[in-house]
Amino acid sequence: MKKLMNNPHDIVVESLTGLVRMDPRLRLLEGSRTVVEAHASERGRVAVLSGGGAGHEPAHAGFVGSGMLTGAVSGEVFTSPSVDDILTGIRAVDSGAGVLLIVKSYTGDRLNFGLAAELARADGIDVRMVVVADDVALAGSDDHAGHRGIAGTVLVHKVAGAAAAAGQDLDAAARAAQSAADSLATMGVALGSCTVPAAGSPSFELGEDEVEWGLGIHGEQGVERSALASATETVDRLLSACLAVGRIPEAGRVALLVNNLGGSSAMEISVVADAALRWLQARGLDVVRAWSGAFLTAMEMEGVSLSLLAVDDDLLKLLDAPAQTSAWPALSGKVNAKPFLAGPPAEALALDGPTLAGAGLTVLEGVLQALQEAEPELTAMDQQVGDGDLGHSLDRGARAVLQERAGLPRRSDLLLRRVSALARKSIGGTSGPLYAVFLLKASEALAGVESPGSADWAKALTAGQQGIQDLGGARPGDRTMLDALAPAAEAFAGAGSEPLPVALRAAAAAARAGAEGTADMAPRRGRSSYAGDRVKGYVDPGAWAVYLWLEAAAQAVSD
Repeated sequence: MKKLMNNPHDIVVESLTGLVRMDPRLRLLEGSRTVVEAHASERGRVAVLSGGGAGHEPAHAGFVGSGMLTGAVSGEVFTSPSVDDILTGIRAVDSGAGVLLIVKSYTGDRLNFGLAAELARADGIDVRMVVVADDVALAGSDDHAGHRGIAGTVLVHKVAGAAAAAGQDLDAAARAAQSAADSLATMGVALGSCTVPAAGSPSFELGEDEVEWGLGIHGEQGVERSALASATETVDRLLSACLAVGRIPEAGRVALLVNNLGGSSAMEISVVADAALRWLQARGLDVVRAWSGAFLTAMEMEGVSLSLLAVDDDLLKLLDAPAQTSAWPALSGKVNAKPFLAGPPAEALALDGPTLAGAGLTVLEGVLQALQEAEPELTAMDQQVGDGDLGHSLDRGARAVLQERAGLPRRSDLLLRRVSALARKSIGGTSGPLYAVFLLKASEALAGVESPGSADWAKALTAGQQGIQDLGGARPGDRTMLDALAPAAEAFAGAGSEPLPVALRAAAAAARAGAEGTADMAPRRGRSSYAGDRVKGYVDPGAWAVYLWLEAAAQAVSD
């Protein structure tokens, strides 16, 4: 287990302390795990209190603030808070207008919040309780303790808090919260487990290609395990389950919550959000509000849950009401109806004249196919010394050129210029501009040459090398692709009077020797320079790629 913490038994209090230190509007009740608004008891309106086990950050304390929760009571990780802690929280937030409890439908939460509510009523505090049971994973079976309350609960927090902030009395605020809870459906999928700090080991194990469907939020296993599916297929299953329970009309207005379970990247969550919006819109549902991010997590669990809330005018007004908390998104939730903007016309790459064919096309295809075949090797090499993207980048560029090969010009200078533009457009990263300038300068060296020979190609190779040096600032000896390209250009020039196959063989051999020599060099440029001496003993992947395409060219010309 690797977690940034001190004592596992102190992690909840220290986490809450860090939260309130960063937000002057909040207070942590001394001796407790309850976060409240700084002046909660002075508001003179309905207070909204929620909570549950820790480990769901930013829930629940992250939603304490103006327009949402008045307070949040935390238990230990994945453990319901005690009756006494909840009762203390009720007393702390009550300002005479009553307290509305928003409780997730887990047995421990219902029992502890329920008994605390009874005790508070005995003290003369008016308390209502709304239980959220939005999980639809167990919809087809009655053999369980009831539908669980999961990520959709955050939308009920928003509705209840807005109703209270608008001055509604306790009964009205409770009705609004109940209306949201009754119109809510959530389904989740996990790609991995999580580790409770006090336990020190994952809650369950998943294979490399397995996912867990319909899990709760406490690290427990779900209702089914299956093979990993695409984002589109995953969204289809999650949203189909949400609609199947009958809480969401087949046509109408809905709000969507795309919830990161804790360990998925922002990129993945955005992919899921896009797929979910497409899915809903394709089925005629009007997505009037949508939010994505980490709302109610299960520690570092990789995965996502999707929540749908059927909305009417009243619920939409409450969702749109302002809220200021550390975790509720600043964005309005309005869906962008026009997400795409037509860009300026692309550079015209098509050129008039005869197209590449015969031996020239064979050589080009041989080089590009060699780069594609080398993708796993180059990726593995780059992972040892850099960010691991070189193989993928060159494969992407090779595919882009191969897709255009039917229209490539026959004349060498025009061909290289066209391939330079394709490389610039498709490769990206560091390799993109370097290969683009290499090909561009090589094309300029061949300008007007109808049938270039060895000496012409040697001149082009040297010009390309110089272009890389001028643009990137590296020099031979810096442990970059130039350490293969420079000796290759020198060997090519030295064999300029030889037939092209012989000159290319000499260049490829020199490139290989230069590339292998990088294993003993200290990196001074490129991604490897950040790793320092840790890359020694490894051949620079950029230099090795130069050898690979020169060797492929030599082989193709010889054949």
